[in-house]
Amino acid sequence: MGRTGTYSLKLALEQLQFGPCYHMFELFQHPERLHYFLEAEKELPVNWDALLEGYHSAVDYPIARYWKQLYNYYPDARFIHTQRDPEQWYQSCVESIFWASKPSPGRILNLLVKMPFSAALRKRFPVLKYNGMMLDREFGKDLSDKKKVIQMYNEHNEDVLRTIPKNKLLLFQVKDGWGPLCEFLGVPAPATPFPKTNSREQFRQNVKQIASRKELVAEA
Repeated sequence: MGRTGTYSLKLALEQLQFGPCYHMFELFQHPERLHYFLEAEKELPVNWDALLEGYHSAVDYPIARYWKQLYNYYPDARFIHTQRDPEQWYQSCVESIFWASKPSPGRILNLLVKMPFSAALRKRFPVLKYNGMMLDREFGKDLSDKKKVIQMYNEHNEDVLRTIPKNKLLLFQVKDGWGPLCEFLGVPAPATPFPKTNSREQFRQNVKQIASRKELVAEA
């Protein structure tokens, strides 16, 4: 789930040669692939192989929302379930993905003013709308209802534990570092520090980049 260290995990998986790793940023770079997630939302058959062609791993939203469909489609895959203290997770979401999904009137107006002059931004706009819808369905429309949102977060965690067999599942916190991740994947641990990135400040900068007319460039 987003804001549980998924971008750090993406970089770690790529460093371990399990990349490229699909992440929300890839969807903004290729918004024409949104239809796969809209099909998944309607519980229609999805050609996940086509969406993930060339990728060897995937993290974060929107992939995380459809984990059950992916488990049924890839029954032999290994699943890394990133975890975080619920209170810390909620506060991080409020200042990042919830902030992004519920823009202020000023931010919406600024986006609408730019859109006629940017084909790239017009292509990204449906992804922005989808993100808002996705979070509404994940946690309810009132994202300020902390108790309810955390309850749904905890229920999600419990559902994963009930569903994925233990031999295919790693419960992981990024503060655990390389050890458990590399053991689970059967690869040696690098000598370099475990990646740590995508702070709340970095997240907001990425959102501003997405809402600009500029071409998107992923940052390490």
